[in-house]
Amino acid sequence: MWNKHKGAAWPRVAFQPARPASCLLNFRLIVLQTEGPPAFTPPSSSRALAENRKQCEHCRQMKRSASDSPLLFDIPIAPDFSEEKRLLSRGLKHIVGIDEAGRGPLAGPVVAAAVVLDIDNLPDGLDDSKRLTAARREALYEIILAKAITVSVASLSARSIDGSDIRKAALEAMRRASIGLTLRPCHALIDGRDVPPGLACPGSALVKGDQRSISIAAASIVAKVTRDRMMIRAGAAHPPYGLEIHAGYATERHRAAIETAGPVPGIHRYTFAPIKDRFGV
Repeated sequence: MWNKHKGAAWPRVAFQPARPASCLLNFRLIVLQTEGPPAFTPPSSSRALAENRKQCEHCRQMKRSASDSPLLFDIPIAPDFSEEKRLLSRGLKHIVGIDEAGRGPLAGPVVAAAVVLDIDNLPDGLDDSKRLTAARREALYEIILAKAITVSVASLSARSIDGSDIRKAALEAMRRASIGLTLRPCHALIDGRDVPPGLACPGSALVKGDQRSISIAAASIVAKVTRDRMMIRAGAAHPPYGLEIHAGYATERHRAAIETAGPVPGIHRYTFAPIKDRFGV
């Protein structure tokens, strides 16, 4: 764990910019609509109707859980300071953004960052770390450290993840990052659906928070860059796996290396499939 200390909201829209694949999909939908809807055959029995309803409800549940649905969440084109302003208007002085990196990989730690931005010196260009190039993340990382009031980072190892589960480990990393700050924040904005127990202050969970709040976006960048650097060092120590390239995610190269050389204790997560299925816990 380490920390650093130094002494017009965007309009909201009900959609996100379409990526190329989405553009093709939208075009396909337009063509289908102009040609007329496909013929619909209603269920022929009460059992078939019940099954149809069950499938529809499953689809609705899946869409509710897909937090990037533009119809479910009013997400701005880029993260802004509106969430922080709302809290500041209530007299809360220091707002901390918290996010983590590394939930999904087969190897490496989960890393969390907590960032309190200076409202009089906000960095430009902050965004969800996943929407930035590696070079842009590195540049913003240095800017965040230079301009933020305080930054704290904490991580839990692959062994710690295996000892509990990834959700609990991620929440614990966020808790540790929050208590590592050099000042006590008044409120925390956390990316996701859960407020970690034991935070240094009260908190609010924001689904897709790294695309809504620049404080969370800053934390996502710090967490991602910190973890990527850790995985580069791990890759140098364990060359066959290419950890410095894919950061521990389940790429074809990574899976092939695990199958050939086996997982590395302390690096790989033995409770994650396919490692768990192939090598046991």
